This record gives sequence, structure tokens and C-alpha cells, in this order.
Amino acid sequence: MRIAILGATSEIAKDLILSFAAHSEHELTLYARRPAAVRQWLNSIGIFDKYAVEDFTAFSEDSRHDAVVNFVGVGNPLQAAAMGAAIFDVTLQYDQMALDYLRKHRDCRYLFLSSGAAYGSCFDEPVSEATPTNFTINHLKPQDWYGVAKLHAECRHRALAHLPIIDMRVFNYFSHTQDMSARFLVTDILRALLSNETFVTSNVNIVRDYMGAEDLYQMTSRILTAPAMNCAIDCYTKAPVGKMVMLAELSQRYGLKFLITTEQTGLNATGIKTNYYSRNYSATQVGYSPTSTSLEVLLREFDVLTGARLT
Repeated sequence: MRIAILGATSEIAKDLILSFAAHSEHELTLYARRPAAVRQWLNSIGIFDKYAVEDFTAFSEDSRHDAVVNFVGVGNPLQAAAMGAAIFDVTLQYDQMALDYLRKHRDCRYLFLSSGAAYGSCFDEPVSEATPTNFTINHLKPQDWYGVAKLHAECRHRALAHLPIIDMRVFNYFSHTQDMSARFLVTDILRALLSNETFVTSNVNIVRDYMGAEDLYQMTSRILTAPAMNCAIDCYTKAPVGKMVMLAELSQRYGLKFLITTEQTGLNATGIKTNYYSRNYSATQVGYSPTSTSLEVLLREFDVLTGARLT
């Protein structure tokens, strides 16, 4: 299969590229705003000559691809906050690029990396297939813009029901390859652990579902080879993990020091999400079956990052 990767500098895109390189013979073309950075990265991991690397200007109707996977966007909450309302323009620009290609090549699959944030701002309970999106339209806040941009893209895609488009909603993802300076809960914990500092967090027991590289590759591969359809699919693991269980396990395993406070902590760039995970298991229709729990993903990646060994 000939696959175009849009946004190849994305950290999650890089993990998928590594998985493709290790487990498939697909012919990838990696498109990026900074192609030199992609070539440098490929060289650093020893596969410099394996895939073609192009600037976005090379992506045209004359290109020959069986699938397009769009990773263009922001990779962490701090970037989302810094980008602000510009995220609407960036999302639209590269989504439209892919859609224009599909209109000329209707057999081409399109996989768009969406987000659980498309459901809106209410995560008092995990979402399900029946959950409506929820944005306070008369009082939109900057924290809503990321989710609204993803929702708008999904609406465009559903309106093109005759085209094979799947929106893959990622809720949480973690890998030892990602930027550890990013302001996620798990990276904040890791920095405290590595610097031997006490991690301070609120007493709200938020729940997260951390997909890892193996299940990301599995879901992507299933989507690209399944019968053509136009829909959205939520990402999920075998089981989510609560913050308190996570902290207790990391404390026992790695010696993490933590302090629970009644004050709000962390960065709120895309809204407060108490139960940010999905019970919408429609991915089974493409043959997806998760291999790991969230806690297993975290411990596996923390072992790499801390130099620890599984016992």
C-alpha cells in the first residue's frame, strides 16, 4: 500500500512510521513543513533511505497514494494554548488538502487524527456511542478551540459520506519517544520522578486511557485494510487508569514522591476532563482488539525512560 503521511514531524506520526518500518512493506511518503527535520530524524534511527520525504508543496493530484493519514495539528496542551484560534486555519488548510485529493482519487482512504476533545467540554462520565457533543456555543472559551476545530473537521467528513474517511479520535497517548517537556499529567509526573522532586497534584482522581505505539499501529492498520467506510472511531485500551492508582504504582515501582492537595494543579489548555476516555467500542467493526491496559503502557514506557527493568 502507498501511504502518504501528512505532518511527519508529529511525535505520534513518528511512532507510527517506526511501526510501519518494523512490521510492514508499505511504501510511505512523508510530508512535512520541515522536511529536513524528517530526514535528520530518519538518519538518526538508521532508515534514511527507506522512505521518500517531501515538502507539502509536493502533495498534489498527480501524487499516487492508496491512503492518506493526516497528523497535522498540535502535539501538546502548551502548543494548543500558544496556537490559540489559529488552530482553526491550520486544521482546515491541511484537511482540505487531503479532501481535494480524495475528490480526484475516490478509492484512496483518508485517516484523520481527531481527538476525544471533539465530544466537547463535559467529561464527568466517560463518553459512549450515545454521548452528544457539548460546547457552550454562546460562551466559547479558548480551551474549546482545539476540540471545536476537530469537530468541524469531522462534520466536513460526514458530509462527504461517499468518500472513505475515518476520523480516529485519540484521547490519550504515551510513548518514551515523545517530548517530555510537554505539559501532560504523565510527563509532569515523569519530570518530577527523574529530578527526584515531589509531584504535587489535586485530590481529583481523574481517569485516563493511554494508548501505546503497538495498539496505535494495530488500529491504524485495521482501519486502512477494512472495507471502506465513512465514520469516526474512538481509541481505547483494555482498561483506563485512575490517577491515584497510577501514582501508587509509580511510587512503589520507581520511588515517585507525590503530594495530594485540594488546590487545582497542572495546565488547563483544552478544558478540565475528569473521565477522559471512551466506552465507544465501535473499533471492533474494523477488527481492532487492544493488547494492553493503560497501566501496562505507562509501566512499559517508564521502564525505558528510567532505565528500569521489569521484574
